[in-house]
Amino acid sequence: MIDFRKAQELVLQHAHSFGRETVALEEALGRVLAETIRADRDYPPFDRASMDGYAVSYADLQKGSRQFTIAETLFAGSLPTRPIAGGECYKIMTGAAVPAGADTIIRLENAEESAGVLLLPASLKEALPAATLPAPPDPSFPWKPFQNIARKGEDLVSGAVVIDGPCLCEPAIIGLLATLGHTTVTIERLPRIGLLTTGDEVVPADAAPGAVQIRNSNRWLLDAALQKTGVGLAAWAHAPDDRLVLRQLAEELLANDLLILCGGVSAGDADYVPEVLEQMGVQKLFHKVAMRPGKPLWCGVTKEGKMVFALPGNPFSCLVNMVLMIRPYLQACYGLPPAQPIGLPLEADRKKRSPLDEFFPVYVHGIPAKVTPVTLNGSGDIRLGRQANALALHPATSGDLPGDAIVSCYSFV
Repeated sequence: MIDFRKAQELVLQHAHSFGRETVALEEALGRVLAETIRADRDYPPFDRASMDGYAVSYADLQKGSRQFTIAETLFAGSLPTRPIAGGECYKIMTGAAVPAGADTIIRLENAEESAGVLLLPASLKEALPAATLPAPPDPSFPWKPFQNIARKGEDLVSGAVVIDGPCLCEPAIIGLLATLGHTTVTIERLPRIGLLTTGDEVVPADAAPGAVQIRNSNRWLLDAALQKTGVGLAAWAHAPDDRLVLRQLAEELLANDLLILCGGVSAGDADYVPEVLEQMGVQKLFHKVAMRPGKPLWCGVTKEGKMVFALPGNPFSCLVNMVLMIRPYLQACYGLPPAQPIGLPLEADRKKRSPLDEFFPVYVHGIPAKVTPVTLNGSGDIRLGRQANALALHPATSGDLPGDAIVSCYSFV
């Protein structure tokens, strides 16, 4: 048997891009950006007012001017009709361009306006609580050049790299791309994934099962788990416990970029999957991982570099291997680092049940966050740890865990 961490390493070593494609920006949400993005101009593209107030010349303030005639009012997107002269100012709104000749903005709260004239007090009025804004060192002269102005290019200069390397297109990234003028983007192509479930005892989900039959929940479980990563099944089939049929269907499904099999992978007399895959020329990377559930996992790679995951048939085992092996592999193929577990305190005692690394369903919640174990009656329990939102690890090297133990948690999200 192989340690699950070593198994992960072997899987990730065979990660590769499935290719790239260009899509409209509205189709990029949740996809992985695969191009370098540069600033098309300076950002801000002009000296920008960062709050409502009055734009004045700092030199006038230094000369002692405390009254200014308001030349005009500037809104975002507007330009002044003329430059200000000495003793004049602009009334300016947040987001507006600060014209040449004005290099300091005085907040509305720190000034008075009367009949088109700006009046500055002898000392700064405290517009916000002292705990929010620190008092200036000299209340009688609280201004400085470019105060309350976002300078041109202070965020980005034209040509600067904004996004370098693979990046998940979350809403903030979509907004950034639109700001930079990208209405189409190059992204990592999603893989075509084939799924082959197995077993004489398995019938379709819409069938009435016989006394010793079960419905094919794993087909739906794995498809849903894949869809949460942004990709669904391209094709699927079900094979009985028959070597010839199993091989025929597996070869057909290997026309896709990735193949997942479910069931028939352990040590039973009808567990033909490892034998058939190796006869097909799939190179075995490992078989059996020192963890519970999910121990019988088989993993291999074709000569073309296509990955094959053969999962045990118990539903919770499928879910564990999806979180620990398949999802990290897909992320690595897109160029993303695998999600790391987080350490959180366990809310209840847990007894060690085997000498293996044990993964159990938990509900992560609260402030500060804590981990509540979710009842599961073995990996074949059809409830699949309902209400759980993560897996927690009970390490092989640990004995029983006390209620305040810190455990590694792997999110289902």
